[in-house]
Amino acid sequence: MKYFWIQLVLIVGSVSMALVFIRTWSQAKNRAWKRIAFSLFVVVNVYAVLRPTDVTWLAHQLGVGRGTDLVLYVMVLAMGFLTLNTFLRFRSLEKKITDLARTVAINEGMRHNDERLGAEPVAGGSDAHVKADAGSDSVKA
Repeated sequence: MKYFWIQLVLIVGSVSMALVFIRTWSQAKNRAWKRIAFSLFVVVNVYAVLRPTDVTWLAHQLGVGRGTDLVLYVMVLAMGFLTLNTFLRFRSLEKKITDLARTVAINEGMRHNDERLGAEPVAGGSDAHVKADAGSDSVKA
């Protein structure tokens, strides 16, 4: 009963994180291995809160002085992984946005040149954009 309140707060925090994560399971961006790893993390976290002496025993088996030191080392590794994962995701998104912006700029430039020069649009190119824009201009007028 001595550690009841801190254990309660830590377990409620872990379960709350799990529930928030579970609510987003339907999203395609959450890969299966991330779900498994996070679920394992929550289970290990709850176990470590309920049995802190076992964490200290494991730390001694691994050559670490205290259980809290072991937890800190694992959290530093996890934070490094999360930072790297976020960096790589942002870099991928930036590349996709750049490619999309280039494609839009090229298509708009081609459409603008076709209108300015009065040339026939290239088949399969910006033909649909010119017709769609012409139709929307007549609706606005």
